Amino acid sequence: MAKILKKEILVHSPPRIIKMKIEAPFLAYKVKPGQFVILMVSSYGERIPLTVVDKDKKTITLIFQEVGYTTKLLGRLKEGKSLYSLVGPLGNPAPIKKYGKVVAIGGGVGIGLIYPIIKALKKEANFVVSILGAKSKDYLILKKEIKKISDQLFVTTDDGSEGEKGLVTDVLERVLKKEKFDLAYCVGPLLMMKKVSQITSLYNLRTIASLNPIMIDGTGLCGSCRLLYNGEVRFACCDGPDFDAHLVDFDDLIRRNTRFQEEEKLLYEKDSFRRKKKNI
Repeated sequence: MAKILKKEILVHSPPRIIKMKIEAPFLAYKVKPGQFVILMVSSYGERIPLTVVDKDKKTITLIFQEVGYTTKLLGRLKEGKSLYSLVGPLGNPAPIKKYGKVVAIGGGVGIGLIYPIIKALKKEANFVVSILGAKSKDYLILKKEIKKISDQLFVTTDDGSEGEKGLVTDVLERVLKKEKFDLAYCVGPLLMMKKVSQITSLYNLRTIASLNPIMIDGTGLCGSCRLLYNGEVRFACCDGPDFDAHLVDFDDLIRRNTRFQEEEKLLYEKDSFRRKKKNI
């Protein structure tokens, strides 16, 4: 169980972005768009949440970026190896239905996470305008796949190497000035989602943000993923991960997501020393 059947490196430059197809028939049977899993690479590792990007009858597909110690360990696993544990599906499914006209905004590795949402929204006969953003052409993932299921596609990169130079929010402002939408859905860096929320609030456009705070158990017991929502405490793992973006305190969430940076740095330095000593 939880065997890695296929591993594909989507972005080779660090921090790498990797796509994995994992054997998990019972999980694949139940998981719905927007839900996530929590996995452990080894018995002594930490638990990390990853959104399910795709599935078939017997497998699920995950996309992750090697930004922390555990995602780097996960990225080292080869095809044929198995995860120590895999739990899910967790969280609530995305609120998929026919809204009418939807604008979907994905930034960075969030592009992979918004892909199943766009796919599900199109299945419900929505008109979907997709806006994708990355720091460069090399970091732009799933462009072809999303183009196939979008009615319109806009691409931005920080350096202008693909699409137009700028941010997804630049395109969003321009699109909202020209057309009326029934829903906005965003996944990506917290700063990006904060800006998206600020822009859509000016148009009174309902906006859903898929949040990615630090999680541990994924069932609401540890409280690690708590956030301030309309002035009250909510837990992203069991109350989300989707929330009305206009009610989220993004500043508080951004602060909370940086609280283990020093520990991550120490772990990575310790691991680098160990690997250098063993010449691996």
